Amino acid sequence: MSTRTEKFQRRPQEPQSKIKDEVQETEEIVRFPPEEEASLLRESNTQKAAANELFAKSSFKDAIETYDKALSTCPNYLDYEVAVLKSNIAACHLKLEDWKEAIKAATAALDGLDKLQGNNSEESTDVGDGEIKEEEADEEIISAGATKAEDTSSKRKREADIERIRGKALMRRARARSEQGGWAGLQGAEDDYKALSKMPNLSGADRKIVQQQLIKLPPLTKAAQEKEMGEMMGKLKQLGNGILKPFGLSTDNFQMVKDEKTGGYSMNFNQGGPAQ
Repeated sequence: MSTRTEKFQRRPQEPQSKIKDEVQETEEIVRFPPEEEASLLRESNTQKAAANELFAKSSFKDAIETYDKALSTCPNYLDYEVAVLKSNIAACHLKLEDWKEAIKAATAALDGLDKLQGNNSEESTDVGDGEIKEEEADEEIISAGATKAEDTSSKRKREADIERIRGKALMRRARARSEQGGWAGLQGAEDDYKALSKMPNLSGADRKIVQQQLIKLPPLTKAAQEKEMGEMMGKLKQLGNGILKPFGLSTDNFQMVKDEKTGGYSMNFNQGGPAQ
């Protein structure tokens, strides 16, 4: 009969990866005391204001560095505030024509907003802002350590703020994806513009851009798809010819024939096909 100690010793150990994930999850939800949170937000806002000024002066690299400082100070559980900073960083990368980093930053902003909207138990923070133009960084005024508001008007305003930043981040990612090009990039841009076309809060100028891109992109996406598929098939054919050559055959000896009734394909062998 197993002793109590033996039973305890025989318990399967938790995988290290699971333990690590649980520790990380615990770290992510730790919140600062209100006074410390307020202090961190003030410092982050100061850095963000400095970054906004650098952006206005077209010092985009310096602005990115300063936004990063603001991010490092901002509590990471404040998804909205982090999303605003990430969206601003995406705007800087667009100006620098660094499409890859613009996509990365905009996607991070959108992921944060998705997380925020999916967390229904999260309490609302009163957030206000001034008039913002599309080409400017987002000027968000955060009520640091403010009293948590649960009234309906505050929640509606917060949802409107989230959707406005979502629109900006989507516009920035869509443009970066279209400029990056390629089948995946153009298809991603098309998907972003389709999502934007369903948003009621777009400005007239942004809506015009969305409509134009939804006309322009589909043929470009199709052409990029056909080009990349052709290149892939060419590489596969080259590889196949290398394998078949010792047998006096080539991929030309094999033909794919489509069955018009079922839509499926069958392979026919042609002995007289030219060897490569």
